[in-house]
This record gives sequence, C-alpha cells and structure tokens, in this order.
Amino acid sequence: MRRVSSSLQELSENNVVQFLRQPQTIARILAGLFSLIIFASLVTDGYQNLTASSQLRCVLNDNGVACSYAITAGVLAFLQSFLFLAFDAYHNIIISHKVKSVILSLDLTFSIIWSCIWFIGFCFLANQWNRSAHHYLLGSSSARASIAFAFFSIPCWVYLGYQALRGLWAEPLIPYKQSLDEGAVALNTLSSVTTTSIPRSMEYHSPTKGSSGSSAAPFPQTPKGNQLTFLNDN
Repeated sequence: MRRVSSSLQELSENNVVQFLRQPQTIARILAGLFSLIIFASLVTDGYQNLTASSQLRCVLNDNGVACSYAITAGVLAFLQSFLFLAFDAYHNIIISHKVKSVILSLDLTFSIIWSCIWFIGFCFLANQWNRSAHHYLLGSSSARASIAFAFFSIPCWVYLGYQALRGLWAEPLIPYKQSLDEGAVALNTLSSVTTTSIPRSMEYHSPTKGSSGSSAAPFPQTPKGNQLTFLNDN
C-alpha cells in the first residue's frame, strides 16, 4: 500500500499530470474533442440518399451549406485548439514577454471568433434540422450530435477567451515589477557609493583647544594701543 501511495503521489507531482489538470488545458482539450465529434459525425453519416435516388444529400434539410459549414468549422477549430495547447505546454519556456503577449492576443481573438461561429452554427444547424422534411434511415443521430456539441463548444471557447484576457492583464505587470526591483537595486548601490566616496577634506572640523588651554580666535582682533593713540590725538 505504501508503494502504491508513493507511486500515486509521484504521478500527481509529475509536470505532465499537473499540466493536464489545469482548467484551461481541460477546456482546450474538450473544445478540440467537440470539434472532432462535429465534423466526424457529419463526414461519416451526414450525407445520405433517398430510396428513390442515389444522390447524396445533407441530412440537415438537404442543405449542403449547413453540412459544409459544420465540417469546415469543426476541422479548423480542432487544429487550432491543439495548436494553442502546444503553446500552453511551452508557455513557461518562452522568455520573451512580447511573444507571450502576441500569443495571448491571438488566443483571445480566436476564442471570441470561435464563440461567435459556434453560436451561429448551433442556431443554423438546429433551424435546418427542424425544417427537415425527409427522414433518412441513417444520419439523424449524427445531425443531433453535431447540433448538441456545437452548443457545448460555446462555453469552452468563452472560457478560453476569459483565460486569455486574464493572461493579458497579468502579463505587463511582470516586466514592470522587474524594472522596479532593478531600479531599487541601482539606487541602493548609488547611495552606498556616494556615501563612501566623500573626501575627508570637505568635512567640517570644530575649533578645539590647544595644549596651553587657550582657544584660537576665528577672526583677528584690533590692538587696544591704536585706539588709545587715536583718542589722544583728538
């Protein structure tokens, strides 16, 4: 039991496990999986034919635009989600703050775009499914799955945009704090250098008593004999 507990503790402390347990990582993986389910379900069973014809048609109201919209959006969202997942994995390795800011800005922009795309896609697919007049033997489950996971993708991308916005707000504080620390160190160094480099000749010395006990006068005094001579002349 101790070996099992120790192995589980080591596994929980692993960097890969800690990365996969982050909420942002979970949301990005779910967004990629939902996109995969959307385009895979429509590619496999999204196009069916009627019994009287061999022509393949989209199960969503025979509208090929609806199936093409969902498949294209699903493929692009799948690729982007796992591309930014790689950026998240190497986020701590990137030293340049400008590169991090650019990645976070792109993440925020694409998250907002995909939130809008999946919201429009959910409304469009649901509308076309409700207006479908034909009932195919296959494809109904794929249509419902694409509609459901298009709706589930919306909160995932909204959360990813929120995390990117938080990262943009927190990122500029790091170089600012570093510059403040460097400025404080420079001021301390400068003050220590200036205090130690003052010459002693500029220091003030108060007058001290001599060895005979008399103090030296700071200014010369006028002899009294000259004053008496001036009075006698008058």
